[in-house]
Amino acid sequence: MTERAWWLAGAVGLLCGSFVGSGLLTVLVRRAALRVGFVATPREDRYHRGVVPLGGGVAVFWTIALALLVGILAVHVAPAMAPGAVGPYVEGFANKTPELLIVLGVALLLHAVGLYDDRRRLGPGVKLLVQIAAATIAAVFADIRVELFIESKAITTALSVVWIIVVINAFNFLDNMDGAAAGIALIVCAVLFWAAVLAGQVLVGGMALLLIGSLAGFLLFNWPPARIFMGDAGSLVVGFFVALLTLRTTYYRQDQGGGFFAVFMPLVVLAVPLYDFASVTLLRLAQGKSPFVGDTQHFSHRLRRRGLSDRRTVLTLYLATLCTAIAGVFLFQVDLLGAVLILAQTLMILAIIAVFETTGRPSA
Repeated sequence: MTERAWWLAGAVGLLCGSFVGSGLLTVLVRRAALRVGFVATPREDRYHRGVVPLGGGVAVFWTIALALLVGILAVHVAPAMAPGAVGPYVEGFANKTPELLIVLGVALLLHAVGLYDDRRRLGPGVKLLVQIAAATIAAVFADIRVELFIESKAITTALSVVWIIVVINAFNFLDNMDGAAAGIALIVCAVLFWAAVLAGQVLVGGMALLLIGSLAGFLLFNWPPARIFMGDAGSLVVGFFVALLTLRTTYYRQDQGGGFFAVFMPLVVLAVPLYDFASVTLLRLAQGKSPFVGDTQHFSHRLRRRGLSDRRTVLTLYLATLCTAIAGVFLFQVDLLGAVLILAQTLMILAIIAVFETTGRPSA
């Protein structure tokens, strides 16, 4: 087999394996959740009106964790079995084992705290402290940091910690309607996968494929009307891995032209989740409420009250995310004028959303 054939086979295997594994685990977790009463019941701060099993995040997290652990074990136990063309990449993967184990440890911490919160309801202050600790560990010990042409490691570490926390909470906020968080994360990961491919980043691309497959397998059962919810056990983990991908993907490459503004691709790709996070936070603060206390003022809820069905609301979210994300892919190829136009287009898409969700009389 040629090198290209090996990579194609590996990508398809990783994608299909994580998809099937996540789907099967979701079925098992759903049955177990129903047996033990691990369910989400209707509340004033939630839009759903039926009893739905929780624990979908268990399937997503353990699909990712088991795949990474198997990969780590394989490159250390049987590295000689890798074909010659792939050998250097296997060695590189093996050298990244300490960082990968730290990443898995951080994700496990977020997963465990989210699972406890789904069951017992932790206070927002405790969850925020855990997120700060998790983001700091990832940035300092696993080198999950932004560069932005800044030489000071202290500054890039601080910026990275803030970014990780924001993205984690953006996806935690998005997990407010059937299919919203999983579907948008899948779209974002697909765009980041393409960016990693263009940059020749095998490990980052593989991680993106792993997330895509895991999210797609879960989404089969989370598509409206959802048969299982992700819960904080999943949304915190998904947000963390999306943040990781945005920080580890290379956007600016001098050999391919373009300007430094390519590094702002994550802001464009994540424009919709960040819009929801910012708008909900500002609404709650204006009302004198904590931004971390749940309610039904999210972007999706505001669209829902305009008369859209759950499926149409989620599809609107997907389309808006695709509109901004696709433009972001081309940031590394354009000049300053092109970058300004992409930014302007992104802001206009968000403005259309803002006009649409605040115009007219809300339906009952």
